[in-house]
Amino acid sequence: MDQELERAALVALLRRGDRPWPELTDQVETVGSAREVLESALDASGQGALFDTEPAVDLEAVAAEIGAWGREGMRLVTILDEDYPLYLRLVHQRPPFLFLRGTALENDLRVAVVGTRNPTPEGVAHARAIAGGLAERGVTVVSGLAAGIDTAAHGTALAVGGRTVAVIGTGLRRSYPAQNARLQQEIAERGLLISQFWPESPPSKASFPMRNAVMSGYSLATVVVEAAYRSGARMQARLALEHGRRVFLMRSLMTHEWAREYASRPNTTVIDGPDDVFSELGSLVPATGELTWA
Repeated sequence: MDQELERAALVALLRRGDRPWPELTDQVETVGSAREVLESALDASGQGALFDTEPAVDLEAVAAEIGAWGREGMRLVTILDEDYPLYLRLVHQRPPFLFLRGTALENDLRVAVVGTRNPTPEGVAHARAIAGGLAERGVTVVSGLAAGIDTAAHGTALAVGGRTVAVIGTGLRRSYPAQNARLQQEIAERGLLISQFWPESPPSKASFPMRNAVMSGYSLATVVVEAAYRSGARMQARLALEHGRRVFLMRSLMTHEWAREYASRPNTTVIDGPDDVFSELGSLVPATGELTWA
């Protein structure tokens, strides 16, 4: 029950909306208890009981709501839980919680395959070849469930019997784009959906860059197939480099100044095709051997 109340306290803290979520995340991790942080927030003067300046928070009611989410198939994992994804925990943009639908694995090797919503036929072919080859090798294919390259990556991973994870820019009760609703359901049944947003949250201009940060932190590498400068895929490549993750850039991207600049940085590899990614998979596995892949 204590852990349930800790999750409830974190939800209550975030719903107050009086402090930035990253600030709250840092404080909760430092203190080690969302309940202590919540109690401090409700009684900042130390005399809250005397003046009764804040209404009491019914943590059991919030815990019951979390239980209802669970019965709907949405599992809440917070930054205080042991099963919060390890590599995501290490990045600054880690969200305070995740909603999961599907099967989470602790030690899978995850590679993100991302790109434009309006790809060329060659881009789609590259995405399918890379995602299919990764999935056949037991690597989890991560993408953002957007139209275009993301859709090709998810669909191909499933088609070859592999595992795929979708990090989405809406709540789990939403589907965006609408035409990917069936694909989203299939991923939930055979892989995993991840959302850092409340279940009913609609898509927004801010939610997709936030999604890309989580996708980078969750994955050990990012493959960018096609992307313009003003794109989430280009942003994810930048974030992945900041996170110390490997970035693979298709050689066709070298017509872009941003891609040439990224290619000059450590941890970046320019690739001509899928085999260039596959040959580097061994170097992505930490020396501890904690990750598993076929």
